[in-house]
Amino acid sequence: MTVGIVTDSSCDLRGPEVDELGIEIVPLNIRFGDDELVDREELSVEEFYRRMAEDDRLPETAAAAPGRFDQAFRRKLDEGCDAVVCINLSAGVSATMQSARTAAAGIEADVHIVDSRSLSAGLGTMVLEAGAMAADGAGAEAIVDAVTGMRDRSRLYGALDTLENLKKGGRIGGAQAMFGSILSIKPLIKLQDGEVAEAGRQRTRTKALAWLRDTLRADSPVEKVAVMHGEAPDLDLFLEMIEPVVGSGSVRVEKIGPVVGAHAGPRVMGITYQVSA
Repeated sequence: MTVGIVTDSSCDLRGPEVDELGIEIVPLNIRFGDDELVDREELSVEEFYRRMAEDDRLPETAAAAPGRFDQAFRRKLDEGCDAVVCINLSAGVSATMQSARTAAAGIEADVHIVDSRSLSAGLGTMVLEAGAMAADGAGAEAIVDAVTGMRDRSRLYGALDTLENLKKGGRIGGAQAMFGSILSIKPLIKLQDGEVAEAGRQRTRTKALAWLRDTLRADSPVEKVAVMHGEAPDLDLFLEMIEPVVGSGSVRVEKIGPVVGAHAGPRVMGITYQVSA
């Protein structure tokens, strides 16, 4: 059996392994006011962060239409795949899963839709594992079981660098944002049961990054560590901070794209990994 792997653009995978493993990525849409752009096709990561810095409005994200998933599934089947496994952004934060399910319902083929309950590099880790398994000849059921197991062992944490996006999105008021900025408050977030939850706050960027490192250390031993960031200027510093915990050369680094970056804001730093079974 040949299995095709499909995901959505919130996975933030852009490396050569995407093409090498034949992974199909369905793009979501990003809106700046009345201007709606297709992620990756009409909007690059660099252009997204530039536009977000210049616009007072919070960019909005929209799930891909079922038709985009339908096209992706049929391309994989036309390539000769006997089955398709589609792993998506958590249903707790997006309607993307529903679009994928709707598309799958209209195809008379073996299409499996899996909720990663994750996002960004967390989703990407599962997609890469699925792609590697498919390349090695694993069947659809085995891939789904493996991804489901990874989902249950996945952890994802982030340190926001600015309160501006929370202000733009109406989650906090202007006065609260100003006060928080004066105090250099850095909100910490985590994925819990597929939804974003507050994990705490730190008074400085340095302390926030140290909290990420210490959380990683507390969960060790871990595997498949990945760092994700929103064009963070202190990326190298953070990688040095966690090197004693994970060792050199064992961390995948991904830049956070528009789908997640619209909510997390610039310079966000995140980490995801798998805890031991």
